[in-house]
Amino acid sequence: MRLFTSDKNFYKKTVSLAVPITLQCLISISVNMMDNIMVGALGENALSAVSLANQFINIFTFACMGLGQGASILATRFWGMKDTDALKKTISISIRYCMAISLVFTFVTLLFPGFIMRMYIMETEVIAEGIQYLQISAYCYIFYGLSLIGANILRSAGQVKIPLYTAIMAFFVNVGFNYIFIFGKLGFPAMGTKGAALGTLLARILEFGITFGYILLKDKSIQYRIKDIFLRSSHLNKEFIKVAFPVMISDTLQGFGNHFIAMVTGRIGSEFVAAYSITTVIQQLSSVLTQGVAQSSSIVIGHTLGRGERKKAKEEANAFVGLGMVVGLAAGGLILLVANPIIACYNITETTRNMAQQLMYAIAFVIFFRSINSILTKGVLRGGGDTRFLMVADILFLWTASVPLGYIVGVICKAPAFWIYCALKIDEILKCVLCYYRLHNGKWIKKISSEKGETDL
Repeated sequence: MRLFTSDKNFYKKTVSLAVPITLQCLISISVNMMDNIMVGALGENALSAVSLANQFINIFTFACMGLGQGASILATRFWGMKDTDALKKTISISIRYCMAISLVFTFVTLLFPGFIMRMYIMETEVIAEGIQYLQISAYCYIFYGLSLIGANILRSAGQVKIPLYTAIMAFFVNVGFNYIFIFGKLGFPAMGTKGAALGTLLARILEFGITFGYILLKDKSIQYRIKDIFLRSSHLNKEFIKVAFPVMISDTLQGFGNHFIAMVTGRIGSEFVAAYSITTVIQQLSSVLTQGVAQSSSIVIGHTLGRGERKKAKEEANAFVGLGMVVGLAAGGLILLVANPIIACYNITETTRNMAQQLMYAIAFVIFFRSINSILTKGVLRGGGDTRFLMVADILFLWTASVPLGYIVGVICKAPAFWIYCALKIDEILKCVLCYYRLHNGKWIKKISSEKGETDL
């Protein structure tokens, strides 16, 4: 098995896709980091409240990311097949499902914000702050969900610059409005955590407006228009359910898994929650390149299989594993390099600071396995259409290993922060081994069909 390839075009295409995607991920994470720093200036209760409230919102985020990436699997194949009719129908199906999911989360968040917060923590001050944040954040779902769908579709067609430019504009809008509304600048009242939610809502509206404004009015390659939302797609709907739904279920369950992990951290105490929220941002910063390579690998593999080049897809898959190893090592070093300067930005107690430092060492260890695992599960194997296998792997290791072991080590045994994190993320290591074996046996390449026929594998 060759982990690298001599095909220079492969690396050129990967870089041309991965760099804009990585930059977009970095910008999105920078928004979260700035939110945390600004809210952290209000104190640990506000920081913990926003962090825990976002754990519930992240369930929705994972669901829509799964929906968007599931649609992307079909879209990349159809783009490789040059079947634009099937591509348009894929977009329409994903929009319909996204709107349905968004409405459910909006009503649940508006009706039960207190219940949502009490799932994570029982400290009254933290719950009160979290309720204020959720009451405004509930209106973000529809805009954010559709933006995620639109960005994934554009990437599937090789258009990675528009999502990047949109993320840049949303970053400045979010940071600017957060500063104004949280601290009460330019004549506005200081709104605290409610101001953070309002700034995020305005940024999500902007993202949606630019993304779909471009898709519906400007784009000439896909040529998707408003009337296409009502396209009939009975055959593709079945294919969508077969291929894309396992991705959505898998990512949603991952969101729920993070939800239960947040419940575990909440039971440990607000100091651990604050430390974990700080390291969450650093985890994201260190994994942005992994996300870029993973998403680009799904696109590259999908295009190659869409053209019917099975052998070449296998060679590219092996090369992506080699890239994953390199990226994992680099990410671990990055974490150790920037950990202390970032922790120093927060107004936290010495106990919380020590916990955060312990978590950094655990993250630096796990990130190597996460890098390879992400490229395989979120990229290569998904690009091959092997979504049902991945769904089973996610369910198996998350719910039989990470969640119960994390609870035992963190809540019952009250182990040091290093071992708590390793227990919570044990699924990353286990899936890395299993998916590497799956890649070797070649069963990850699946046929995907449209009304015009199947990809020639």
